[in-house]
Amino acid sequence: MGSRKKQMADAIKEGNKLVAFAKLNNCPTSPRKMRLVADLVRGEKVEKALNILKFNQKEASAKLEKLLLSAIANWQSKNEEVSIEDAELVVTEIRVDGGAMLKRLRPAPQGRAHRIRKRSNHVTIVVGAKNNTQS
Repeated sequence: MGSRKKQMADAIKEGNKLVAFAKLNNCPTSPRKMRLVADLVRGEKVEKALNILKFNQKEASAKLEKLLLSAIANWQSKNEEVSIEDAELVVTEIRVDGGAMLKRLRPAPQGRAHRIRKRSNHVTIVVGAKNNTQS
């Protein structure tokens, strides 16, 4: 039984070498605005995704570009023997989740107050080799 578990663990480790991820937590942009940019690069090759993010004018694209470069560097540190060009890296998954919300009050007419919600988000990017993905 012990050898079988070791074989499974080794197989999982080999599978994890093919993918790398990077996370950005508590980014002070609303998740809706970040998802607009994230949808542009989902499933794209890494080189094309970097070009899309570089020339997009939204503020969120600069943060996603930096995060994507981090994920690429993480992949490179796991796979030093393979070059990025040979692997044909792809953005396999990009997820934008809501983060903590700062709640503020803004004065409104007739003595009322309106709640202002300053939203933040968490972004996770997963990059992997193209031969590993099922697209």
